[in-house]
Amino acid sequence: MSELFDAVDALVASRSPLPPPAERKRLRQAHGLTLDEVAAALQVRRATVSGWEAGKTEPRPPERDAYARMLKQLAQLYPASNAAAPPNDTSPREAPAAPAAPAPSAAAPPRARAGSASPAPEAPPGNAAPRPAGPAGPAAVPRPAAATRQSSTSRRPGTTKAAPANTPTTDADPRFANGPLLVIDADDSSQVTGYGTGGLVLDVPAKSLPALVEWTLKEAQLGAARLHGSGKDADPLLVLTERACERYGLPVALSDAERLTGRLPYGHKVLKQLDRADWQLTKRGFGPWARIYRAARGRQRQCVQLCIPSWGALDARTWGHAAQLEPAELARVLGSYAARVMTPRGSTAVTGLELMTALNPPTRASEADETGKRHKEHRPGSLGEHPMDCAPCEAPDGHPLLAGLPRFHQRGPDEMLFEEAYDWARELTDAECMRRYLVGIDVNLAFGAAANGAVVGLATPPVHVTNPVFDPTLPGAWLVDLSHVDLSRVLVGKQWRRLESALLPSPFTPTGERPDGPAWYATPTVAYAVELGYDVAPTEAWVREDKGRFLDGWYKRLRNAYVDTMADLGVGEKLRPAEFLEAMDGYRQRDPEMAIVLDAIKSTVKGGIGKLRERARGGGWKPGQPWPALSRPTWRPDIRAAVISRARINMHRKMLNLAAGTGRYPVAVLSDCAVYAAEGPSPLHVLPYDTDGKTVPGSFRLGVSPGMVKHEGTQTTLWAEGVREKYGQVLNLARYIKTGEVTAKDDGE
Repeated sequence: MSELFDAVDALVASRSPLPPPAERKRLRQAHGLTLDEVAAALQVRRATVSGWEAGKTEPRPPERDAYARMLKQLAQLYPASNAAAPPNDTSPREAPAAPAAPAPSAAAPPRARAGSASPAPEAPPGNAAPRPAGPAGPAAVPRPAAATRQSSTSRRPGTTKAAPANTPTTDADPRFANGPLLVIDADDSSQVTGYGTGGLVLDVPAKSLPALVEWTLKEAQLGAARLHGSGKDADPLLVLTERACERYGLPVALSDAERLTGRLPYGHKVLKQLDRADWQLTKRGFGPWARIYRAARGRQRQCVQLCIPSWGALDARTWGHAAQLEPAELARVLGSYAARVMTPRGSTAVTGLELMTALNPPTRASEADETGKRHKEHRPGSLGEHPMDCAPCEAPDGHPLLAGLPRFHQRGPDEMLFEEAYDWARELTDAECMRRYLVGIDVNLAFGAAANGAVVGLATPPVHVTNPVFDPTLPGAWLVDLSHVDLSRVLVGKQWRRLESALLPSPFTPTGERPDGPAWYATPTVAYAVELGYDVAPTEAWVREDKGRFLDGWYKRLRNAYVDTMADLGVGEKLRPAEFLEAMDGYRQRDPEMAIVLDAIKSTVKGGIGKLRERARGGGWKPGQPWPALSRPTWRPDIRAAVISRARINMHRKMLNLAAGTGRYPVAVLSDCAVYAAEGPSPLHVLPYDTDGKTVPGSFRLGVSPGMVKHEGTQTTLWAEGVREKYGQVLNLARYIKTGEVTAKDDGE
């Protein structure tokens, strides 16, 4: 009988009445609760509660009953008739609005643009933070029309405008009350306006670029707190629109010669202004991402970064149409990225690399010595603050370690570590040709998932050993012959299984071809050969005794950024396969601006890993000479190789388990996308699920989390045959499965 009662209780809980989404948010704010506090109490993610309040998702049992109980109690405390919700979604300990101040003068600190005709209290002198805004609105802040702007002498003090309901925010820091960045714009009357995160709009009094930098550091209250106790606070970021460039004497676009050098010429008038004001530029000069600084005063940095979209700072391949957004919309996009990842430091690849250091700084303060002073010392678990030479087999072509090789020498697999992502395809079998569709599935954040838990070398150089015993816990590169591994008989789980080896790519080469002799492999690749049930006997190795999971924190931050942004787009974590596919249908159109943020997060993961082995680029470089990237502690091709090796092995393991469990084999694989022949157009026709939502253990699973898969695209088998007949060769169909458009031969051109 008790089981029946429990079942009835669960049924009632599954239909617990809930107030409308806007009322849920009002009740939480009325009691001074943050999203994090509610999420912790209900044991869910912050983005999940945010989705409930935005009406994008609904809670499920058992959280639904607890959530309804909380809202019911809050409704009794704060009836709708006399509710007084807090002005914004911040901590209950936030300071109250500042009292009115005397009329502003020309030297007054920044203030928010007037939001209505009636005057509003202004912040006291010396405090750039405006009064908190009213309740958040449903859309981004509209850009004020130039015709309605008032002159700087008659403008009234105003309030912060409301942020969109799903705009990410960071914890309040009084030093950075106005957020990490401003988008600077100007109108025809030369009035300069700064658009910040959360809908903030500030008057900018600076008349020149040096004055703008000075104002930013002294009055604007911009920046972001460090991500690690031993790290550094993020410098303020100013994004200059085309009209702001004109206002401050900068060209709207770079000339052809300037684009080649990536910077303004040294004799430009703006550079002379900065020099006269004792401001300096980094070695990169004044380009799309310029850093302007003075020597630090004690521990306080004096540095401002500029981003100029019209100069190509926001690459369309990673930021989409962000450069064409209105200032307020661009502030929301970049502010959301800054809150979830970090303040952009350049391209997404550069930011991904900088995030590694920000989360895992190379040094820390030592214990106080006899005089009470602390000194800088190496931080265990980091890469250290000095660059390190790689092993010869890890060095890319042109590296100084290879300067002694004959000219035009082509290194083979027994001389060079070649760990890259899959690019493999095969002919369809007769049985596969009888199926109507080809379905592509794509692994979410594949390189991020591979970085999670990866054991890599840290701050000591590699050590060369001969005839070593393979140790799967030791990061490094191993010269070993894996040609004896036969995929027709492998160990799956704890059982030997027979498979069609010709229908699977080899896990040991990016091309999927079976190796024919000794080659250099990263530790995860050799460990997978052992996992498949085969012995290995390396003849050489370069190993690193100092090891650790350097990328774990990096992965977790980017993973949370990705999942939270997907939740903002209406795709939650705890969805059944069919519900997930339904939520993914048209998800990018629900909030195009957040879709831009999502693409930037994905590019940060992939670009950050790629940047670990940055190659030489122009500048008169010649093979055998060092290039600038080699001077970074984060130039680590061994870490890149380990992550890519894990990503490829993870992909093969899932394909192997699916083949062993269902008899389905991929027809093409490109990096993190696999294509299968199926009777229907949905991934559910490829991946079997039972009534409990379980699929083949160890294979692909549909979902939003990194490592799980989504639908990449579907084409017909007739389309594939047409492509083969047109080009007369086996193309990698995974490259074209999304759109079906084949624009070039599958030969890398």
